[in-house]
This record gives sequence, C-alpha cells and structure tokens, in this order.
Amino acid sequence: MIYIFIAIFIIILIMIIVNIRVVSQSQAFIIERLGGYHSTWNVGIHVKMPFIDKIINKMSLKEKVFDFPPQPVITKDNVTMMIDTVVYFQITDPKLYTYGVEKPINALENLSATTLRNIIGELELDESLTSRDVINTKMRSILDEATDPWGIKVNRVEVKNIEPPQAIREAMEKQMKAERERREQILIAEGHKQSAILEAEGKKQALILEAEAEKEAAIQKAKGEAQAILEVQQAKAEGLKMIKEAGMDDKVIKLRSLEAFEVAANGQATKIIIPSEIQNMAGVVESITQVIKK
Repeated sequence: MIYIFIAIFIIILIMIIVNIRVVSQSQAFIIERLGGYHSTWNVGIHVKMPFIDKIINKMSLKEKVFDFPPQPVITKDNVTMMIDTVVYFQITDPKLYTYGVEKPINALENLSATTLRNIIGELELDESLTSRDVINTKMRSILDEATDPWGIKVNRVEVKNIEPPQAIREAMEKQMKAERERREQILIAEGHKQSAILEAEGKKQALILEAEAEKEAAIQKAKGEAQAILEVQQAKAEGLKMIKEAGMDDKVIKLRSLEAFEVAANGQATKIIIPSEIQNMAGVVESITQVIKK
C-alpha cells in the first residue's frame, strides 16, 4: 500500500508539474474547459485542470508586419497596375482573435486586397502614383474598423510598390530622364551664372582696391611734398632768423649778393642783368680784399 500511495503521489505531482504554465509579458493563452471558452491567461504562472482544461491558442501580442504579395488593381482610367502593401497590426483581444474569424491573417490579406482595389478604382493613374499618403490613410482607417470584431488593431498601412504597365513605365522613365537632363542643364547654367557673377565681383573688388591704393599713394605723396615744402620754408625761416640775430649789415648782404651773382654767371645764360646795387659794390670788394690781406 505504501508503494501504491507513493506512485499515486508521484503521478499527481507529475500531472501538476506538466499542467503548470508560465506566460511571458508579450504572450496570451486561450483556455477552453470542456470545449467552451474558459479564460485568457496573461503574464504570470498558471495551472490548468488536467483532462478538463485545454490550451487551444497561444499568440504573441507584439506588433506584426505582413508584406502581402502584389495585387492587380485597375485605376479609374482603366490602367492595370500591380501594387503590394505592408500592414502593421497587433492583437488587442486574444479571445476575439481566436473566435472572431477563421484564419485571421488570410482574412486580413483578402480584406486588404479588396480595400486597395476599391480605393485605386476611384483614382486615375497620375493620382494613384502621387497619392500614396492618401491611399495609406484610407486603407488604415477602413482596415482598422473592419478588423475590430477580430480583435486586431491595424496601426499602419504602407503602399510598398506601384508598378504600372510596361509601356507606361517606359514613357515615365523617358519623362523622368528628360526631367533629370533639364534639371542638370539648369544646374549647369546656374553654375556658369554664379561663376560669372563671382568673377565680375572679383574684378570689381580688384578695381576698387587698386583705386583705393592709388588714392592712398597720391595722398601720401601729397603729404610728403607738403611736408617737404614745410620743412624748406621752416629752414628758410630759421636761416633768416639766424641772419637777423647775427646783426648782419648791408655790406655783408651785398657780399652774399655777389656770391649769388657768381653762381648765376656760371650758368648757361647769355645775358645777365646786374642790379644797380651790385654795380656800386666794387668799392666794397676792394675793402674786403684789404681786410683779408691784413
């Protein structure tokens, strides 16, 4: 009997251990009891009743990203394009996700394709190529509302690629090439224009600097000449002052006049006009000669 009780205890212990579950933060378990919904296990440790409770679904509550394959759609002007979309969603109600719809991901894919066809069918080719934000916003709003009964929250929808027919694509590529060439020519012309402006500006600045330099040189030259004239006049004034202070008489002045006459006589002039005062200086010269002899 002891061995039987031990065996029973071990079996019960194993069954308890086997039926213990730890649910992580990002998971949720759906539990059925005797075939009907019983509870939703969230984060923490849980124990289910053996043979009575059953885990029928385990799901991640993280945001999921599904890249659906390209879908053929027809625009308002009867152009068939291939468009593929990316849907970002997460499970907000595990119970509705489990019991709301069969194969929720397939249902979301089909709903996404149908919604995309309806939206593109209201737009022309040019509008569909330039209105991605509008398409994304409309799709997210419609899908989010439609998937609420499935326990799904659609956070974002992105139109990944839009592929028009081959002929249209080639025409668009030619147009884009022509536009690139046009912009390139504009940029080259702008570059030449800027270069010419900078060159002209440089020449202008050079001329201004040259004129400023010439002006400064002329000013300095004029200042130098004025200073020289001033110094000469000051020297003359000092000489006259010294002569005056020396008390020179008329005879000395007349002697200086003779010296000046001598310098003038040594020049190239053919005529010399002798002042009357110098003509009367013969006696003065004789007197000076006698003084020197003594």
